Amino acid sequence: MFQGNRRRFLGVAAAAGTLAVSRAVHGQTPASDRVLKLAVIGMGGYGMADTKAALKAGGVEIVAVCDVDSAHLEAAATEIDKLQGRRPATFKLYEEMLDKAEADAAIIATPPQWHALQAIACVERGLDVYCEKPLAYDVREGRAMIQAVRKSGRTVQIGFQRRQSAAFQQVAEFIRAGKAGRIVQVGTQIHYRAGTPDATPQDPPPSLDWDLWCGPGPKIPYSPAVGHRSWRLEKTSGHGHLVDWGIHNIDSVRMILGLATPKQITAAGGLYQYAGKITTPDTLTVHFEFEQVPVVWRHRLWGATEYDAAVSNGIFFYGEEATIFASDRKWVVIPRNSSDKREEFDAPADLGTLHMANFLDAVRSGSPLACPIEDGFQSTATVQLGMIAYESNSVVQWDEAKEQIPGNPAAAALLKRDYRLPYVHPYQTA
Repeated sequence: MFQGNRRRFLGVAAAAGTLAVSRAVHGQTPASDRVLKLAVIGMGGYGMADTKAALKAGGVEIVAVCDVDSAHLEAAATEIDKLQGRRPATFKLYEEMLDKAEADAAIIATPPQWHALQAIACVERGLDVYCEKPLAYDVREGRAMIQAVRKSGRTVQIGFQRRQSAAFQQVAEFIRAGKAGRIVQVGTQIHYRAGTPDATPQDPPPSLDWDLWCGPGPKIPYSPAVGHRSWRLEKTSGHGHLVDWGIHNIDSVRMILGLATPKQITAAGGLYQYAGKITTPDTLTVHFEFEQVPVVWRHRLWGATEYDAAVSNGIFFYGEEATIFASDRKWVVIPRNSSDKREEFDAPADLGTLHMANFLDAVRSGSPLACPIEDGFQSTATVQLGMIAYESNSVVQWDEAKEQIPGNPAAAALLKRDYRLPYVHPYQTA
């Protein structure tokens, strides 16, 4: 099934397979004895998570770190000193860090509005890059990033850690073998109770340069609801739950079934519980019409505890012979014949370390990446198109070959966001 994407699937599977036996993670000799020098941009929660994953994978030294919050910067440098026995150089401005630090590669763990400018700056200076998801804030930024990476020839991995999920890899093989029959449709969701910090505008912490944090995006009033760790549900930065967390499951669906981007997208939802507290929908349903199969995303950030919490985060593959439910570390086969017994499979894995190890191996030896930038672009564009359908309140037709939304000017205008001066958007038409 999905024969047209078989080669693409096998390429992803081959890359993923290298991770399961990663030399670095299992303590074997690295592909090169050379210690890779890493610089990290963004020292919040994921910056430190990625840093620790790199140190755990081994064969690296964190030589420099950068953050616009001096408190984050100091805490990170102190912790890294304890972890590796050497304190990294610290910088507020990533441009200064890239000019002064002698690094081989960079980790980018800033909010999405910064990814494009920072990643492009890194590859233009000859650094390989591990960039957190989503790839970019808007679709055109993502295309500009691909062009820069191709021109530079650098190795760039996007942080879709669930590509290392043994559960998802096993589901992909099960479906490819035809054991579920033809997959008719897919449903995926992540429901949870969102935290809603104080949204009252106030002065930012003294340690935080808020103007620089906002960067090329609009400079909005600071509040705890849009600052550290809470920016994910803010429209101008994280762009909401689908783009922030749902993107992982959408990427996993694409990987498992060998999908590209959807041809038609519709969306419905709104702010029913958290109006005035967040700026993206607390309830959302998006129908992605891919060439091979429809995929429906749902999220709810409020309400009662799930009837069965085991399915609050995961993917349902509805096949003619069986339904499969898959989550990061577990999957279940529900046969069509109700008299047959369900099968459950546990598949634990250290996803973050495996994904980082794959990147480091690729930098050292040229081995396949689990999520090269082109794949990261397609998953990011898919969820961005979902938000475009929601924000334009329209049916979005997507021309994948031309990367255009024809016949819908309101939706097409959302493919690119104007930058705040003096920043310049990296995507420029001829």
